[in-house]
Amino acid sequence: MPKIRAVLPLLALLTACTSTISGHGAAASTSAPPSGSHSSSSTPATPTHPAANFTDCTSLLNLGSLNFPSGRKDKLAFGCATIAVPLDYSDPTGKKITIQLIKVHDTDDANPIGSLVVNPGGPGGSGVDLAVGLTAQIPETILQHFDLLGFDPRGVGLSTPISCISDSDKDVLNAAAPDVTTAAGFDQAKQVAREVAQSCNTKYGTSLADFNTVNTARDIDQIRQAVGDAKLNYLGFSYGTELGSIYAHLFPNNVRVAVLDGAVDPLTSDIQAFADQLKGFEGAFDQFAAWCRQHSGCSSLGDPRQKVYELVARAKASPIPSSRSGETRKATVANVLTGVLSALYSQSQWSSLGQALISGLNGDSMGLFSLADQYNERSPSGSYTNIADANDAINCNDSKPGPTDATIRQTAVQWAREFPMFGEWSASSLFGCQQWQGDRTPLPKPTAPTPTKVLVIGNLHDPATPYQGAIDLARTMGNAELLTWDGEGHTSYLQGSSCIDNYVDNYLVNAVLPPANTTCPR
Repeated sequence: MPKIRAVLPLLALLTACTSTISGHGAAASTSAPPSGSHSSSSTPATPTHPAANFTDCTSLLNLGSLNFPSGRKDKLAFGCATIAVPLDYSDPTGKKITIQLIKVHDTDDANPIGSLVVNPGGPGGSGVDLAVGLTAQIPETILQHFDLLGFDPRGVGLSTPISCISDSDKDVLNAAAPDVTTAAGFDQAKQVAREVAQSCNTKYGTSLADFNTVNTARDIDQIRQAVGDAKLNYLGFSYGTELGSIYAHLFPNNVRVAVLDGAVDPLTSDIQAFADQLKGFEGAFDQFAAWCRQHSGCSSLGDPRQKVYELVARAKASPIPSSRSGETRKATVANVLTGVLSALYSQSQWSSLGQALISGLNGDSMGLFSLADQYNERSPSGSYTNIADANDAINCNDSKPGPTDATIRQTAVQWAREFPMFGEWSASSLFGCQQWQGDRTPLPKPTAPTPTKVLVIGNLHDPATPYQGAIDLARTMGNAELLTWDGEGHTSYLQGSSCIDNYVDNYLVNAVLPPANTTCPR
């Protein structure tokens, strides 16, 4: 499986948008960058960016899938543009790549403040999709003050996308579940990771190293200049908190307000962060199980955890077929567990998970595949977005080389013991960056002396980005305040808490923070 992604669940699948907006640019150059060009501590020249030229792209968007409040849709104008940014910021006049933007403008915008740049997480999530989806979800007061500005980060979606392996290969990879605690499983997982890394390294050469979070943060400042904003207004979810905090670190004086919701912990190692996620998802499943026992249609499962173990055993013995017309895949252990994990991102998916487990036990994996495909961003036709390719590239380029084989063996045994549902299955992901290209840009600690305090939001029961991450990010940034939600699922804003939503809206519009140490109830 790919490493567990910290990404906001999609608000809408904008399939027309991601396939037909033009101007996404060619593949990155494979020419060698200057030595030392990827150091996050360097201060490359920052070119002043020309204005972005937005043109109407409403007809390219699948807006019919969105549930707009009455009267809102007709007031919105959707404009698309691309901008060129340096592939390598130490060489600002060298090779360029293109970044896809979308701007959503409310024609009743009576009190404009500027643009609100949004990012859904990942890394690998499409900010273009998020901006369009948010138009049906976000409060009217935000649309009346801001143009929603989405962008696909470099290497993602429509912004010079990284694509290393085929859709059919992704089907194979997503079905694989080698047991790294065995010699055969260890060798299999290492070989698969080697093949993926070699595919990317061969295709993109030294330019692969330029797809990292530090460069994406620099891209955001180019976007800010291109849309004419003196200061950045930012709303980032999950990995978007990491991206936003690095932007604030690099450009503290350019931040007006920034909301970082579902914080990635800046103080933990990659392996510990992954383990914290696994612990969070084990706990989230227990919360689902308690809910399931109390709700008809799900309570017939009895003990949901034991039923998942039963499904895993069945899939290991013989993969489970699907009743969906034309489906040739059969659900393996990995497909089953991906489906379960996918539903734990949001309580709104718990009912679907219960039904999928019941159907799976009756020999039909269609519901589990539906949940797994949502997580993997696989369409019914079998095509994938490039979220997994971009996720691997950016995560690996952001990390230090490693881990060693010995560390992987030790960790795999520990995870299998400590995380009985997800640990053994997830251990193969420890190889993901081991054989990646060696020119890395590890993230700096995001200290950020911004003029206005940044608002960090943590959900006490967030499985993907555990609450400690919000505490650590707020402390590390220094000039930040923590807002807490005693909620369920991943992230907090627009997840059903009017308390959270009102504080965030007031902060974005008026730059007024909640009272210190505020916790919003469920």
